Amino acid sequence: MAAPAPTAHDPVVRSLLDTDLYKFTMWQPMLHRHPQTQALYRFVLRNTPEYPLAELCDDVNAQLDALCRLSFARDELDYLGALRFIKSDFVDFLRIFRFQRDFIRAWAEGEHLRIEARGPQVHVMGFEIFVLAIVNELYFGRFDRAAAWAEGRRRLQAKIAQLRAFEHEPALAHPFEFFDFGVRRRYARDWQAEVVATLARELPQSFKGTSNVLLARECGITPIGTMGHEYLQTFQATGVRLRDFQRAALEEWVQEYRGDLGIALTDTVGMEAFLADFDLYFAKLFDGLRQDSGDPFAWGEKALAHYARLRINAHDKRLVFSDSLDVDKALALYRHFGDRVNMGFGIGTNLTNDVGHQPLNIVMKLVEVNGQPVAKLSDAPGKTLATDETFLAYLRQVFGVAAP
Repeated sequence: MAAPAPTAHDPVVRSLLDTDLYKFTMWQPMLHRHPQTQALYRFVLRNTPEYPLAELCDDVNAQLDALCRLSFARDELDYLGALRFIKSDFVDFLRIFRFQRDFIRAWAEGEHLRIEARGPQVHVMGFEIFVLAIVNELYFGRFDRAAAWAEGRRRLQAKIAQLRAFEHEPALAHPFEFFDFGVRRRYARDWQAEVVATLARELPQSFKGTSNVLLARECGITPIGTMGHEYLQTFQATGVRLRDFQRAALEEWVQEYRGDLGIALTDTVGMEAFLADFDLYFAKLFDGLRQDSGDPFAWGEKALAHYARLRINAHDKRLVFSDSLDVDKALALYRHFGDRVNMGFGIGTNLTNDVGHQPLNIVMKLVEVNGQPVAKLSDAPGKTLATDETFLAYLRQVFGVAAP
Protein backbone atom coordinates (compact mmCIF):
# COMPACT_ATOMS: atom_id res chain seq x y z
CA MET A 1 0.00 0.00 0.00
CA ALA A 2 1.35 3.44 -0.93
CA ALA A 3 1.85 6.08 1.74
CA PRO A 4 -0.30 9.18 1.30
CA ALA A 5 1.17 12.33 -0.22
CA PRO A 6 2.39 14.88 2.34
CA THR A 7 0.60 18.16 3.01
CA ALA A 8 1.68 21.38 4.66
CA HIS A 9 0.37 19.85 7.88
CA ASP A 10 2.34 16.62 7.29
CA PRO A 11 6.02 17.57 7.10
CA VAL A 12 8.21 15.80 4.55
CA VAL A 13 11.16 16.07 6.94
CA ARG A 14 10.44 14.70 10.39
CA SER A 15 13.99 14.17 11.62
CA LEU A 16 17.22 16.11 11.04
CA LEU A 17 18.96 12.76 10.65
CA ASP A 18 17.01 12.24 7.40
CA THR A 19 19.93 13.46 5.32
CA ASP A 20 23.23 12.27 3.84
CA LEU A 21 26.05 11.40 6.22
CA TYR A 22 28.47 13.58 4.29
CA LYS A 23 26.54 16.67 5.34
CA PHE A 24 27.68 15.94 8.89
CA THR A 25 31.22 14.93 7.97
CA MET A 26 31.72 18.18 6.00
CA TRP A 27 29.88 20.24 8.61
CA GLN A 28 32.25 19.25 11.41
CA PRO A 29 35.51 20.55 9.85
CA MET A 30 33.72 23.69 8.67
CA LEU A 31 32.63 24.36 12.25
CA HIS A 32 36.09 23.68 13.62
CA ARG A 33 38.12 25.61 11.06
CA HIS A 34 35.86 28.00 9.13
CA PRO A 35 32.96 29.00 11.38
CA GLN A 36 32.98 32.56 10.05
CA THR A 37 32.65 31.62 6.36
CA GLN A 38 29.63 33.05 4.53
CA ALA A 39 28.03 31.06 1.72
CA LEU A 40 25.31 31.10 -0.92
CA TYR A 41 23.59 27.91 -2.12
CA ARG A 42 21.24 27.96 -5.11
CA PHE A 43 18.60 25.48 -6.33
CA VAL A 44 19.00 24.37 -9.96
CA LEU A 45 16.68 22.28 -12.17
CA ARG A 46 18.55 20.56 -15.01
CA ASN A 47 15.71 18.90 -16.91
CA THR A 48 12.12 19.67 -17.93
CA PRO A 49 9.42 18.75 -15.39
CA GLU A 50 5.94 17.54 -16.30
CA TYR A 51 4.47 20.70 -14.80
CA PRO A 52 6.08 23.99 -13.67
CA LEU A 53 7.83 23.75 -10.31
CA ALA A 54 6.63 27.29 -9.56
CA GLU A 55 3.28 25.68 -8.70
CA LEU A 56 4.95 24.15 -5.64
CA CYS A 57 6.19 27.44 -4.20
CA ASP A 58 3.61 27.88 -1.42
CA ASP A 59 3.94 24.27 -0.29
CA VAL A 60 7.75 24.48 -0.38
CA ASN A 61 7.63 27.53 1.88
CA ALA A 62 5.29 25.74 4.28
CA GLN A 63 7.67 22.78 4.39
CA LEU A 64 10.63 25.09 5.02
CA ASP A 65 8.70 26.62 7.92
CA ALA A 66 8.28 23.12 9.36
CA LEU A 67 11.93 22.24 8.77
CA CYS A 68 13.06 25.31 10.70
CA ARG A 69 11.04 24.22 13.72
CA LEU A 70 12.95 20.94 14.03
CA SER A 71 15.86 20.26 16.35
CA PHE A 72 17.92 17.16 17.11
CA ALA A 73 16.43 14.76 19.65
CA ARG A 74 18.60 13.38 22.43
CA ASP A 75 18.62 9.84 21.04
CA GLU A 76 19.61 11.19 17.62
CA LEU A 77 22.56 13.03 19.15
CA ASP A 78 23.53 9.88 21.03
CA TYR A 79 23.59 7.99 17.73
CA LEU A 80 25.78 10.61 16.05
CA GLY A 81 28.07 10.83 19.05
CA ALA A 82 28.64 7.07 18.95
CA LEU A 83 30.20 7.36 15.47
CA ARG A 84 33.91 7.42 16.25
CA PHE A 85 34.73 10.25 13.85
CA ILE A 86 32.09 12.63 15.27
CA LYS A 87 33.53 14.81 18.03
CA SER A 88 31.78 15.78 21.22
CA ASP A 89 31.96 19.54 20.63
CA PHE A 90 30.22 19.08 17.27
CA VAL A 91 27.46 17.12 19.00
CA ASP A 92 27.17 19.98 21.53
CA PHE A 93 26.77 22.42 18.63
CA LEU A 94 24.04 20.24 17.09
CA ARG A 95 22.31 20.07 20.48
CA ILE A 96 21.43 23.77 20.20
CA PHE A 97 21.28 23.97 16.39
CA ARG A 98 18.13 24.96 14.55
CA PHE A 99 17.77 26.06 10.92
CA GLN A 100 17.07 29.78 10.67
CA ARG A 101 14.18 30.70 8.36
CA ASP A 102 15.75 34.07 7.60
CA PHE A 103 18.63 32.28 5.86
CA ILE A 104 16.53 30.59 3.16
CA ARG A 105 13.89 31.85 0.75
CA ALA A 106 11.82 30.28 -2.01
CA TRP A 107 9.87 32.20 -4.65
CA ALA A 108 8.23 31.74 -8.03
CA GLU A 109 9.70 33.43 -11.09
CA GLY A 110 7.47 32.76 -14.06
CA GLU A 111 7.26 28.97 -14.30
CA HIS A 112 10.48 28.51 -12.34
CA LEU A 113 10.95 27.74 -8.65
CA ARG A 114 13.84 29.68 -7.14
CA ILE A 115 15.41 28.74 -3.81
CA GLU A 116 18.45 30.33 -2.20
CA ALA A 117 20.12 29.77 1.17
CA ARG A 118 22.49 32.55 2.23
CA GLY A 119 24.28 33.07 5.53
CA PRO A 120 27.03 31.56 7.69
CA GLN A 121 28.02 28.32 5.99
CA VAL A 122 27.69 26.29 9.20
CA HIS A 123 24.06 27.45 9.37
CA VAL A 124 23.05 27.03 5.71
CA MET A 125 25.05 24.07 4.35
CA GLY A 126 22.60 21.61 5.88
CA PHE A 127 19.63 22.90 3.87
CA GLU A 128 20.69 21.22 0.62
CA ILE A 129 19.45 17.65 1.02
CA PHE A 130 16.28 18.65 2.84
CA VAL A 131 15.32 21.13 0.10
CA LEU A 132 15.78 18.50 -2.61
CA ALA A 133 13.80 15.92 -0.65
CA ILE A 134 10.99 18.43 -0.09
CA VAL A 135 10.76 19.44 -3.76
CA ASN A 136 10.80 15.83 -4.94
CA GLU A 137 8.13 14.66 -2.52
CA LEU A 138 5.80 17.56 -3.29
CA TYR A 139 6.33 17.20 -7.04
CA PHE A 140 5.66 13.45 -7.21
CA GLY A 141 2.83 13.70 -4.70
CA ARG A 142 0.61 14.99 -7.52
CA PHE A 143 0.84 11.74 -9.48
CA ASP A 144 -0.77 8.34 -8.88
CA ARG A 145 1.17 7.12 -5.86
CA ALA A 146 -0.39 3.67 -5.72
CA ALA A 147 0.64 2.97 -9.32
CA ALA A 148 4.16 4.32 -8.69
CA TRP A 149 4.66 2.15 -5.61
CA ALA A 150 3.45 -0.93 -7.44
CA GLU A 151 5.80 -0.29 -10.34
CA GLY A 152 8.64 0.59 -7.97
CA ARG A 153 8.22 -2.68 -6.09
CA ARG A 154 8.18 -4.65 -9.35
CA ARG A 155 11.41 -2.98 -10.50
CA LEU A 156 13.06 -3.39 -7.10
CA GLN A 157 12.33 -7.11 -7.09
CA ALA A 158 13.83 -7.37 -10.58
CA LYS A 159 17.04 -5.74 -9.32
CA ILE A 160 17.15 -8.10 -6.36
CA ALA A 161 16.71 -11.10 -8.66
CA GLN A 162 19.49 -9.81 -10.92
CA LEU A 163 21.87 -9.39 -7.98
CA ARG A 164 21.02 -12.81 -6.56
CA ALA A 165 21.80 -14.37 -9.94
CA PHE A 166 25.09 -12.46 -10.02
CA GLU A 167 26.09 -13.92 -6.64
CA HIS A 168 26.46 -17.30 -8.39
CA GLU A 169 29.14 -15.99 -10.75
CA PRO A 170 32.77 -16.97 -10.04
CA ALA A 171 34.21 -14.79 -7.28
CA LEU A 172 36.75 -12.10 -8.13
CA ALA A 173 39.57 -10.98 -5.86
CA HIS A 174 37.40 -8.37 -4.13
CA PRO A 175 33.72 -8.56 -3.14
CA PHE A 176 30.88 -6.70 -4.82
CA GLU A 177 29.43 -4.11 -2.40
CA PHE A 178 26.83 -1.43 -3.07
CA PHE A 179 25.11 1.29 -1.08
CA ASP A 180 22.03 3.49 -1.28
CA PHE A 181 22.97 7.07 -2.18
CA GLY A 182 19.43 8.16 -3.03
CA VAL A 183 18.23 10.78 -0.54
CA ARG A 184 18.47 13.81 -2.81
CA ARG A 185 16.58 12.32 -5.75
CA ARG A 186 14.16 10.00 -3.95
CA TYR A 187 10.56 9.62 -5.03
CA ALA A 188 9.36 9.85 -1.44
CA ARG A 189 10.57 9.54 2.13
CA ASP A 190 8.61 6.35 2.85
CA TRP A 191 9.59 4.81 -0.48
CA GLN A 192 13.30 5.19 0.31
CA ALA A 193 12.67 3.61 3.71
CA GLU A 194 11.02 0.61 2.05
CA VAL A 195 13.81 0.26 -0.53
CA VAL A 196 16.58 0.35 2.07
CA ALA A 197 14.82 -2.04 4.46
CA THR A 198 14.10 -4.46 1.60
CA LEU A 199 17.68 -4.45 0.33
CA ALA A 200 19.10 -4.89 3.82
CA ARG A 201 16.82 -7.88 4.36
CA GLU A 202 17.10 -9.52 0.93
CA LEU A 203 20.75 -8.85 -0.02
CA PRO A 204 22.84 -8.84 3.17
CA GLN A 205 25.86 -10.20 1.32
CA SER A 206 26.22 -7.25 -1.06
CA PHE A 207 24.11 -4.36 0.30
CA LYS A 208 26.38 -2.69 2.82
CA GLY A 209 24.83 0.61 3.83
CA THR A 210 23.05 3.85 3.05
CA SER A 211 24.01 7.50 3.00
CA ASN A 212 20.76 8.28 4.85
CA VAL A 213 21.73 8.56 8.51
CA LEU A 214 18.18 8.06 9.79
CA LEU A 215 17.63 4.88 7.78
CA ALA A 216 21.07 3.54 8.70
CA ARG A 217 20.09 3.92 12.33
CA GLU A 218 16.62 2.40 11.88
CA CYS A 219 17.86 -0.57 9.83
CA GLY A 220 21.00 -1.22 11.85
CA ILE A 221 23.31 -0.80 8.85
CA THR A 222 26.34 1.37 8.15
CA PRO A 223 25.94 5.09 7.31
CA ILE A 224 28.10 5.85 4.27
CA GLY A 225 29.72 9.12 3.18
CA THR A 226 32.78 11.34 3.32
CA MET A 227 33.04 14.58 1.31
CA GLY A 228 31.10 16.34 -1.45
CA HIS A 229 32.00 19.06 -3.92
CA GLU A 230 30.97 21.89 -1.62
CA TYR A 231 33.74 20.98 0.83
CA LEU A 232 36.48 21.34 -1.77
CA GLN A 233 34.83 24.32 -3.50
CA THR A 234 34.80 26.26 -0.23
CA PHE A 235 38.59 26.36 -0.30
CA GLN A 236 38.50 28.29 -3.59
CA ALA A 237 37.60 31.37 -1.54
CA THR A 238 39.04 30.91 1.94
CA GLY A 239 42.34 32.71 1.50
CA VAL A 240 44.62 30.03 0.06
CA ARG A 241 46.11 30.44 -3.41
CA LEU A 242 43.58 29.12 -5.93
CA ARG A 243 46.10 26.67 -7.37
CA ASP A 244 46.47 25.16 -3.88
CA PHE A 245 42.81 24.86 -2.88
CA GLN A 246 42.55 21.09 -3.39
CA ARG A 247 45.67 20.38 -1.35
CA ALA A 248 44.47 22.71 1.41
CA ALA A 249 41.09 20.97 1.53
CA LEU A 250 42.62 17.48 1.61
CA GLU A 251 45.13 18.51 4.29
CA GLU A 252 42.43 19.91 6.57
CA TRP A 253 40.40 16.75 6.07
CA VAL A 254 43.37 14.61 7.12
CA GLN A 255 43.94 16.76 10.18
CA GLU A 256 40.26 16.59 11.14
CA TYR A 257 39.72 12.85 10.74
CA ARG A 258 43.25 11.41 11.10
CA GLY A 259 42.64 8.20 9.20
CA ASP A 260 38.85 7.97 9.24
CA LEU A 261 36.61 8.79 6.25
CA GLY A 262 39.41 8.27 3.78
CA ILE A 263 37.66 8.47 0.40
CA ALA A 264 38.55 11.62 -1.59
CA LEU A 265 36.29 13.14 -4.27
CA THR A 266 38.20 13.70 -7.51
CA ASP A 267 36.19 15.83 -9.95
CA THR A 268 35.86 19.34 -8.51
CA VAL A 269 38.25 20.50 -11.24
CA GLY A 270 38.54 17.20 -13.08
CA MET A 271 40.46 13.96 -12.54
CA GLU A 272 43.67 15.06 -14.26
CA ALA A 273 43.97 18.21 -12.13
CA PHE A 274 43.09 16.24 -9.03
CA LEU A 275 45.77 13.60 -9.60
CA ALA A 276 48.36 16.35 -10.09
CA ASP A 277 47.68 17.33 -6.46
CA PHE A 278 47.12 13.82 -5.13
CA ASP A 279 50.78 13.01 -4.56
CA LEU A 280 52.38 10.16 -2.60
CA TYR A 281 51.59 11.87 0.70
CA PHE A 282 47.85 12.05 0.07
CA ALA A 283 47.73 8.74 -1.78
CA LYS A 284 49.08 7.00 1.33
CA LEU A 285 46.87 8.93 3.75
CA PHE A 286 43.56 8.42 1.91
CA ASP A 287 41.99 4.98 1.57
CA GLY A 288 40.73 5.64 -1.94
CA LEU A 289 38.85 7.80 -4.42
CA ARG A 290 35.27 8.53 -5.47
CA GLN A 291 34.14 9.00 -9.08
CA ASP A 292 31.14 11.26 -9.74
CA SER A 293 31.36 12.31 -13.40
CA GLY A 294 32.81 11.34 -16.74
CA ASP A 295 33.61 7.87 -18.11
CA PRO A 296 33.90 5.59 -15.05
CA PHE A 297 36.04 3.01 -16.86
CA ALA A 298 38.54 5.63 -18.02
CA TRP A 299 38.51 7.19 -14.56
CA GLY A 300 39.24 3.86 -12.90
CA GLU A 301 42.13 3.15 -15.24
CA LYS A 302 43.61 6.58 -14.47
CA ALA A 303 43.30 5.96 -10.75
CA LEU A 304 45.00 2.56 -10.97
CA ALA A 305 47.76 3.94 -13.20
CA HIS A 306 48.34 6.74 -10.68
CA TYR A 307 48.67 4.27 -7.81
CA ALA A 308 51.03 2.16 -9.92
CA ARG A 309 53.25 5.18 -10.66
CA LEU A 310 53.44 5.86 -6.93
CA ARG A 311 54.25 2.16 -6.28
CA ILE A 312 51.15 1.75 -4.14
CA ASN A 313 49.41 -1.62 -4.12
CA ALA A 314 45.91 -0.96 -5.50
CA HIS A 315 44.57 -4.00 -3.65
CA ASP A 316 44.97 -1.95 -0.47
CA LYS A 317 42.91 0.94 -1.87
CA ARG A 318 39.25 1.45 -2.73
CA LEU A 319 37.47 3.03 -5.71
CA VAL A 320 33.91 4.22 -5.13
CA PHE A 321 31.63 4.88 -8.12
CA SER A 322 28.59 7.13 -7.66
CA ASP A 323 27.74 8.78 -10.98
CA SER A 324 24.25 7.93 -12.30
CA LEU A 325 24.72 4.26 -11.52
CA ASP A 326 22.25 1.46 -12.07
CA VAL A 327 22.73 -2.23 -11.32
CA ASP A 328 23.88 -3.05 -14.87
CA LYS A 329 26.58 -0.38 -14.85
CA ALA A 330 27.74 -1.29 -11.35
CA LEU A 331 28.11 -4.96 -12.30
CA ALA A 332 29.95 -4.08 -15.51
CA LEU A 333 32.41 -1.93 -13.56
CA TYR A 334 32.88 -4.66 -10.99
CA ARG A 335 33.60 -7.27 -13.63
CA HIS A 336 36.17 -4.91 -15.18
CA PHE A 337 38.02 -3.89 -12.00
CA GLY A 338 37.09 -6.46 -9.36
CA ASP A 339 40.33 -8.46 -9.61
CA ARG A 340 42.47 -5.32 -9.29
CA VAL A 341 41.08 -3.09 -6.52
CA ASN A 342 38.52 -2.90 -3.72
CA MET A 343 35.35 -1.24 -4.94
CA GLY A 344 32.07 0.24 -3.75
CA PHE A 345 29.01 1.41 -5.69
CA GLY A 346 26.75 4.21 -4.51
CA ILE A 347 23.46 3.88 -6.41
CA GLY A 348 21.04 6.76 -6.01
CA THR A 349 18.15 7.64 -8.29
CA ASN A 350 17.96 4.16 -9.81
CA LEU A 351 17.16 2.74 -6.37
CA THR A 352 15.01 5.44 -4.78
CA ASN A 353 13.21 6.94 -7.77
CA ASP A 354 12.79 4.14 -10.29
CA VAL A 355 9.01 3.99 -10.13
CA GLY A 356 7.92 4.77 -13.70
CA HIS A 357 8.13 8.58 -13.60
CA GLN A 358 10.90 10.71 -15.08
CA PRO A 359 13.02 11.78 -12.06
CA LEU A 360 13.73 15.45 -11.51
CA ASN A 361 17.38 16.34 -12.12
CA ILE A 362 17.70 18.89 -9.32
CA VAL A 363 20.63 20.10 -7.26
CA MET A 364 21.24 22.79 -4.68
CA LYS A 365 24.84 23.82 -5.06
CA LEU A 366 27.34 26.13 -3.45
CA VAL A 367 27.91 29.09 -5.81
CA GLU A 368 29.50 31.77 -3.63
CA VAL A 369 31.80 31.86 -0.58
CA ASN A 370 32.70 35.03 1.29
CA GLY A 371 31.27 37.11 -1.54
CA GLN A 372 33.43 35.37 -4.18
CA PRO A 373 32.26 32.95 -6.88
CA VAL A 374 33.18 29.28 -6.66
CA ALA A 375 32.75 26.64 -9.34
CA LYS A 376 32.87 22.94 -10.16
CA LEU A 377 34.41 21.93 -13.48
CA SER A 378 33.60 18.20 -13.29
CA ASP A 379 34.68 15.47 -15.71
CA ALA A 380 31.42 15.83 -17.67
CA PRO A 381 30.38 19.16 -19.28
CA GLY A 382 26.77 18.71 -18.19
CA LYS A 383 27.82 18.69 -14.55
CA THR A 384 29.93 21.85 -14.66
CA LEU A 385 28.38 24.37 -12.29
CA ALA A 386 29.27 28.05 -12.21
CA THR A 387 27.46 31.37 -12.07
CA ASP A 388 30.44 33.54 -12.98
CA GLU A 389 31.91 32.80 -16.40
CA THR A 390 34.98 34.97 -15.74
CA PHE A 391 35.88 32.98 -12.65
CA LEU A 392 35.16 29.72 -14.48
CA ALA A 393 37.58 30.71 -17.26
CA TYR A 394 40.20 31.66 -14.66
CA LEU A 395 39.76 28.34 -12.86
CA ARG A 396 40.26 26.50 -16.15
CA GLN A 397 43.40 28.52 -16.86
CA VAL A 398 44.92 27.94 -13.43
CA PHE A 399 44.43 24.17 -13.64
CA GLY A 400 45.05 23.82 -17.37
CA VAL A 401 41.58 22.46 -18.10
CA ALA A 402 40.40 23.09 -21.66
CA ALA A 403 36.86 24.33 -22.27
CA PRO A 404 34.57 21.64 -23.75
